[in-house]
Amino acid sequence: MADTAVSAVESALENQRIGSLQLRVALLCTLVQICDGYDINSVAWAVPKLIDVWHLPPPAFTTAFLWSSIGIMVGALSAGPIGDRVGRKPLLVASLLIFGLASLASALAPSLLALTAARFFTGLGIGGAFPGAASLAGDYAPQRRRALLIMASFTGAPVGGFVGGQLVSLWLLPQFGWRSIFVAGGLFPLILVPILLRWLPESPRFLARKQSVSARAAALLKEFGIAENQRHEVDVAEENPVKLLFGRGYLLQTLLMWVIFFCSLLNLFLFGYWMPTVFKLIGFTPAQAVFASSLRDCGAIFAVLYLGWAIDHVGPERSLAIHYALGAVFIAMIALVAMPYALLLAVTFLAGMTIIGSQTGANATCGKLYPARMRTSGLGWALGIGRLGGIAAPVLGGYLLSLGMPPTRIFLVACLFAVVAAAATGLLALRGSPAERVAAVQPAQ
Repeated sequence: MADTAVSAVESALENQRIGSLQLRVALLCTLVQICDGYDINSVAWAVPKLIDVWHLPPPAFTTAFLWSSIGIMVGALSAGPIGDRVGRKPLLVASLLIFGLASLASALAPSLLALTAARFFTGLGIGGAFPGAASLAGDYAPQRRRALLIMASFTGAPVGGFVGGQLVSLWLLPQFGWRSIFVAGGLFPLILVPILLRWLPESPRFLARKQSVSARAAALLKEFGIAENQRHEVDVAEENPVKLLFGRGYLLQTLLMWVIFFCSLLNLFLFGYWMPTVFKLIGFTPAQAVFASSLRDCGAIFAVLYLGWAIDHVGPERSLAIHYALGAVFIAMIALVAMPYALLLAVTFLAGMTIIGSQTGANATCGKLYPARMRTSGLGWALGIGRLGGIAAPVLGGYLLSLGMPPTRIFLVACLFAVVAAAATGLLALRGSPAERVAAVQPAQ
């Protein structure tokens, strides 16, 4: 199937107007991302307290961080084929159930081994929810505004990290202890499941392919001017969507996105897993360390105010390359400069705006550059391969801390990966236009 619209239905979906339906889908997908953002950070928030409760050295928690990232990788790699062939909504509901229950299991963990096992399954659910939510938001967005809406929904992740960090540092951790962090992280997604079942629609492309749909689905299709009970020609996967990532002119784009996600997620998880612990080691209380770390996620929220627009109008090559390069500067400041607490909060905010903001922009870029038939697979596999960086991050951070170097210096290595991500993003300009990619495969058809 070409990258251009292949039917009147496909054209209507690619040029849909943004109304209440689109905003409702974006809002619900944002709530999913808020759950993800909270649960990704929850184990890092608990570790400064667990160091004292379980009498373990900080590097001992590397295993919990590591298996959380492995779970996310497995979930993300599995999510692509499921979301592109079965549907986005079943993927999201199943993912929320998995990581909601696993988070509650984390609260009951009596030992580091039990916590590590629970975090693997938490990661498994998170890994499926991320690409599923982004793909569904992209399906309910016009091509001209797709990056902006996907990035807006992905802002839920840093919102979850920031608001959750405030909740944990100011209330849960001081009043109820570390277990309450995971209880809150489990209840929210489980409460969200029936809401999604009632109010979240399936992708209109999946509904348009069905011979028979429910009255609610028929009313939804009517909003797009699509007749019910007909099998319309739309851009959904007819073959293995993962295979499509390596052919039809998408190979270079896929490889570059993998490099970007690997570097970006290594940085994100190096900061996410170790920043609260590092700030504790340089003299802050556990609550202060969590609060300071949460400003990283707060900064990422503000990136949506301009970066999604820039990707849609200027392109990801220049927008993200500059963003990643600026992130390297702020990382270097945290790693090398001894700052008073107030200034450290400001620089942490800016580092989050550029580093985590860039990762949110990369998510939106995947959703915009890959067509619908391979959108979940494109983002899911980029996130999955990128999680190799997330797997390396806790090990790398623990190893560097074990060497006895000044704690903040462990972040210096992140500067290199930010620069590599900037370069790889710039090279996306070589991928060619959609029309050129279609033309490249015409002789083989």
